Amino acid sequence: MPITWTWRHLADFDALALFDYLRLRQQVFVVEQTCAYPDLDDYDLLAEHLTGHDEAGRLLACLRLVPPGLKYPEPSLGRVVIAPAARGSGAGHLLIAEGLARAARRYPGAGHRIGAQAHLARFYGRHGFVPVGEVYDEDGIDHIDMILPPGFVPSPTGG
Repeated sequence: MPITWTWRHLADFDALALFDYLRLRQQVFVVEQTCAYPDLDDYDLLAEHLTGHDEAGRLLACLRLVPPGLKYPEPSLGRVVIAPAARGSGAGHLLIAEGLARAARRYPGAGHRIGAQAHLARFYGRHGFVPVGEVYDEDGIDHIDMILPPGFVPSPTGG
């Protein structure tokens, strides 16, 4: 499945692209996961946002890259979403690979830290992330912090 990736800050979205992006996040994080929490936060204002569209222009995947020193000392991918129709297609691994490649270019040698939903630890492990600490509850969902050591070169497809 060919995916076209676009990086931008919130101010650079046009109204319809922003609507699609925020609707997908809401669809997954609030409705599907039945989690009433403020999906939008101040990190969104400072992050770079990645969206991936198919050839028909449908939004398949998205995430945000939070710069180092804001959420964690390291840069951090977050709000990782795959549209229900794209799950199982490999789009998730491509999304993470694209996000990590951008982080490596922007913040060379900085490593990486995420707060992953615990049931996705194996998925992130395919990209080199290792768990640190214990599982914790965040908004009613089990999470675990995971790091990618500085200098680690992830596979482009998470293999």
